[in-house]
Amino acid sequence: MKVYEFKGFPNPARVRIALAEKGLTETVEFVSVDVPNGEHKQSEFLAKNPSGTVPVLELDDGTTIAECTAITEYLDHTSGETTLTGRTPKERAVIHMMQRRAEAGLLDAVGLYFHHATPGLGPDVEAYQCSEWGEHQRQKAIAGMHYLNDVLAENTYLAGEQFSMADITAFAGLVFADFAKIEIPAECGHLKAWRERVSQRPSIAG
Repeated sequence: MKVYEFKGFPNPARVRIALAEKGLTETVEFVSVDVPNGEHKQSEFLAKNPSGTVPVLELDDGTTIAECTAITEYLDHTSGETTLTGRTPKERAVIHMMQRRAEAGLLDAVGLYFHHATPGLGPDVEAYQCSEWGEHQRQKAIAGMHYLNDVLAENTYLAGEQFSMADITAFAGLVFADFAKIEIPAECGHLKAWRERVSQRPSIAG
């Protein structure tokens, strides 16, 4: 398998964590895509993912899978017991719900702030910016942190008592927030404690 990515970016990081959790890192060839210089918008890459985003998983038969949740689903069902996407219908539903809330309310919101209200990846890549929309997304990300903090006041992890892809998404969102200089509110102690605990997992710390 191949993973097309730009190392250090939040979405590729999500797939790297999933690979490590499943013990699959050594089975994958990582192919760097020069996102800052617009390689992801060139025809060769767009043939693999018309959305022009990384990461993309390419299987041995040539099938390409984009979107982190889809890639994680594939990886989780490829190697042993499903640990990241749920076993029962209820677990799967709750994990997917919380994953989407972490994605839309935190990770995507930080991304929109970064791309619209800061220089982002520069004028050659940022073809359109709306700073007002970006600032609105910053506030959405902070509200998302408060929501996740409330969830973690009642749960060990975002979807219950087991680490899942919802936690991977939220962790990547907080790393991106650090980069974009959006701090976790001081009163979000449960979120901060969860982050410290999750950061010690071998898939992240290693």
